[in-house]
Amino acid sequence: MTVDTGTRRESPRSKRSNILAVAIEQFGRVGYDHTKWASIADEVGIGQTALYHYFESKAHCLLTIMRLELADSVERFDVATDGVDDPATALRAAVAGALAATPSDALQRRILQNHMDLLAAPRQSEKEEAERLRSRELVQEIEARWTGLVQRGIESGDFAGDDPRTLGRLVLGMIISVWRWYRPDGPLTLDRIIETVSDAAVRVVRK
Repeated sequence: MTVDTGTRRESPRSKRSNILAVAIEQFGRVGYDHTKWASIADEVGIGQTALYHYFESKAHCLLTIMRLELADSVERFDVATDGVDDPATALRAAVAGALAATPSDALQRRILQNHMDLLAAPRQSEKEEAERLRSRELVQEIEARWTGLVQRGIESGDFAGDDPRTLGRLVLGMIISVWRWYRPDGPLTLDRIIETVSDAAVRVVRK
């Protein structure tokens, strides 16, 4: 799970990271709607009112989880493609970076994709709205990076087509879909999935 260092430096006594970890586990396995805010407090070992020191609502916590995952996605792309000149190699590296995950990461990404609709409409809460707006910015940053990678491949003659934005979204769509059905204890390993999606992504941009 991404550590939230964007707004505050967490003290050794802070429960924020623990709350986020428990929320990811419960939202991912039980479902956000079926998770009781009080059950997260019980699992962390604090009173329910203490949760409001960190998050003003369950929705605020959810939007924070989503924003953290989106920020991590941007960072994974940048790390995976840094210094990789060949567009096809960079594309495979970006796919591998996007799909590498621990079981907790997989839950967080499933939560994100299952609740993307929350980013569509403004929130009444100031804190929730701040997380929503930053998440929307990060979505645009992610799309821009994938579009830029495809554009570079088209310009070099490695990729075909004249619409890098659509091609980038097609590749992203394949990656995103994985988190809707992938299970760590399922029949397919992430290594196998990465290989399959990487091959498919290269075929998409080279048609």
